[in-house]
Amino acid sequence: MDYPLTEEQRMLVESIRIFREQELAPYEAEVDRTGEVPRELGAQIKRRALEMGLYAPNLPESIGGGGLDYKCLALFERELGKTSYGLHGFIHRPSEILMGCRGEQVDEYLLPCVTGDKKEVFALTEPGAGSDIMSMQTRATRSGDEFVINGRKHFISSPVMPDFAILFAQTGVTQTPKGERKLVTGFLVDAGTPGFAIERGPRCAAQRAYHTWQLTFDRCRVNESKILGEEHRGFELADEWLRMGRVWVAAAACGKMERLIDLAAAWAAERKQFGQSIGRFQGTSFKLADMSVDLKAADLLVMDAADKADRGCMRNEDAAIAKLFASEAVGRAADRTIQIYGGMGLMEDLPIERLWRDARLDRIWDGTSEIQRHIISRALLRAYGG
Repeated sequence: MDYPLTEEQRMLVESIRIFREQELAPYEAEVDRTGEVPRELGAQIKRRALEMGLYAPNLPESIGGGGLDYKCLALFERELGKTSYGLHGFIHRPSEILMGCRGEQVDEYLLPCVTGDKKEVFALTEPGAGSDIMSMQTRATRSGDEFVINGRKHFISSPVMPDFAILFAQTGVTQTPKGERKLVTGFLVDAGTPGFAIERGPRCAAQRAYHTWQLTFDRCRVNESKILGEEHRGFELADEWLRMGRVWVAAAACGKMERLIDLAAAWAAERKQFGQSIGRFQGTSFKLADMSVDLKAADLLVMDAADKADRGCMRNEDAAIAKLFASEAVGRAADRTIQIYGGMGLMEDLPIERLWRDARLDRIWDGTSEIQRHIISRALLRAYGG
């Protein structure tokens, strides 16, 4: 990474690189082919991550986490982004929303996620709503000291069956100058709760070993003690998580880009056509140059957003800009790398077609490119009263 790093940051990147090369990379082709991470392998990755102090790096040291700042977390995600989410998902980074746990919730949900004894999923996306969070139909209706939940969630990502869901559901409406607005509340819902069903979602062409789950709530009753944060304040909780999630997608995209560039440059230097390496032809060399420019710009945007987050001044548009540019740049890099390799780039013997497929997802999850452009343009127009 062509960015000034402290000695501590360089040591962190080197530790994660070694871990990735030794514990993850040898298995990436096989888990992509089968669409599964064997249980024994997942347990091994988690155990090694715990031993190396890489588990829960995003949560404070005071509760057993790694206590990394946002710039270090961006470097963490960047290095791991070079391989399958299905594998590095076992180096769990619990949702920071769990820091909203209070009272008994801390021992029941937060701390077990730090020690690796439990795994959560972030249940927000719905079949009929997609990126339009405020169109969610899942409803939690108060009944005394309980809530009755009905609805469905899909595209809920996790490498393994979760132990509980951080669920967001509408719990009422309020009137605003722009009309009626839904009130949303976060809940902690345990797997096995009557009326709560979890099943595997359809297989995706990208990140094949990183599963999606479908959650169904049919008259599922939870006590009000399961509210995460404050009643009707779930949207603020979700928005905070989504903003940083976009930065992490962008950071991982930078890692994939770096790997693609290394593959493309090595091939361009070694592959001979018409008596010389193909890297000497402008049709190839200019592709490499454009990829290098994209990576440099994406890295700077990611680190700028992370630096602002560390200083408490990151805006929604900062995360959106980083995510938009990096996710689209890695798509360009994957396509150019295949073009440089020619037909070999699409063969399963090489990792390029897998990186190409995986990169396509980056423009969709954690908010599509269109959503990011909406966030960016809305912020720009707001300054002029638009």
